[in-house]
Amino acid sequence: MTVDAARMEFYYASRASEYDDVYLKPERQRDLRDIEKWLPPIFAKATVLEVACGTGYWTQFLAPAASRVVGLDASPETLQFARGRVLGENVSFVVGDAYSVPLRLGKFSAAFAGFWFSHVPLGRRSRFLRGLNASLSRGSRVVLLDNRFVEGSSSPISETDAEGNTYQIRKLKDGSTHRVLKNFPTEEELHGSLATAGVHGKLTAWKYFWAFEYVASEP
Repeated sequence: MTVDAARMEFYYASRASEYDDVYLKPERQRDLRDIEKWLPPIFAKATVLEVACGTGYWTQFLAPAASRVVGLDASPETLQFARGRVLGENVSFVVGDAYSVPLRLGKFSAAFAGFWFSHVPLGRRSRFLRGLNASLSRGSRVVLLDNRFVEGSSSPISETDAEGNTYQIRKLKDGSTHRVLKNFPTEEELHGSLATAGVHGKLTAWKYFWAFEYVASEP
């Protein structure tokens, strides 16, 4: 595990009890309601691998539409909230690494990653996408959902490293502060970086969020 990955895991474990506060921002409510309606039909009857599922906020919308959902996350603390939120025989949660999906989970016919891609370092994007696609059958539908940077709503960018990754300083209710990698790609950059991993698809944008859809081919 890299230093940044360890920091990220510690941050989300510490943030687990207040993670969902981000979904309460008043200015984002219209977008969220639209996405909550838009997303489930994409995964109708599919077996879905949800990467970095966190507290299960998005799992609750995927599960009623999908035939099966496996939520993967590196933080046992956030998964405790997910297990309490999403019940059903077709849903399970697994502690695991988004860069190395356990082979024992088998192949899926769809995948979803909500607010994870922005935390992937620029130099690891191809590795993440190739690893994700290795867990999918040919023709699987994939959705990457994430934030757009909006002044006044998004936390300010505090620094940019030598590779071009951007960071925010976030403060939790316990008073602790955390340096968090958070990239906000432009549409051109997003298409370009995904193309290096052999991924081509469609971008949908709302005011505060974006979603990239593609069909996976076997690696």
